[in-house]
Amino acid sequence: MGIPDDEIGRFTTHLRLSIRLGGGSGDSPVGQFGGLPRLPVGMGWPTAGASPLPFVFSVDCAALPRVDGFGLPADGSLLFFLNHQEDHLAGGTGDRRYARVVYVPADAPTEVAEEPGNPTFVGERYDLHARLRPELPPWIATDDEDEDDEDDLSPFQQQLARDLEVDLPHLDELRALADDLWPPDEGLGSAEIGGYADDEVIRSIAEQTLAGREKAGEIVVPVAQWYTQLEKEQHRLTSEWVSLARFSPADEYYYGSFVIRHDDLAAGRLDLALSVTEFSE
Repeated sequence: MGIPDDEIGRFTTHLRLSIRLGGGSGDSPVGQFGGLPRLPVGMGWPTAGASPLPFVFSVDCAALPRVDGFGLPADGSLLFFLNHQEDHLAGGTGDRRYARVVYVPADAPTEVAEEPGNPTFVGERYDLHARLRPELPPWIATDDEDEDDEDDLSPFQQQLARDLEVDLPHLDELRALADDLWPPDEGLGSAEIGGYADDEVIRSIAEQTLAGREKAGEIVVPVAQWYTQLEKEQHRLTSEWVSLARFSPADEYYYGSFVIRHDDLAAGRLDLALSVTEFSE
């Protein structure tokens, strides 16, 4: 297409690929949604105190498409458990008992877990299939109609967009190429792995980070500059954090999200993943 290599390199620093998981037919399954999980032999069902955590879905890491810069384990399985109601209520307190990511090594003997005492925690089981989906930061317009809505962006985001137009003169062509390489999937998705963490989640982390630094006396942010400083911190954290999983079951009214720092994911520190649960109604 005649686009300079250095411009392509700058574009790919903004482009992330997420793995979209959905039911239906297609290639070999990469995991399961609902049902009973396969746990290591002898491992009990994950709980919060005496209460079992509902199982959401699992993926076989070796069966997933590989994505550069996304440090999932090369093999083994990831299992996601979440009590969405309790996690939502405990979100502001730092209590992380109600959300769990379990990694099962590939060489670990496993067995289908016994159904917990509360059968309502076991949803309908179906296989998951994977497709890649390109993602760009929300302040990068995705089509001409969005570009007309630049006034909806904050002054900080508008400046980022203007700088990008100078830095990436072929932005429209590169965006179109990404859409051609990874065309959108019209089917319903059950979950996504990877890609950008949701704005609201990163904003919450940024607020806590700034408030903690102020309380420790590391920084002083005048009230009039708080919003601008918050946006700058949010922009910085976007490069540090990645979405580990996000999902919204069709028969529920909540949205679950697990996020993790890139370096923690690469080091296998899955216990450091943070969960954020929001309700749509």
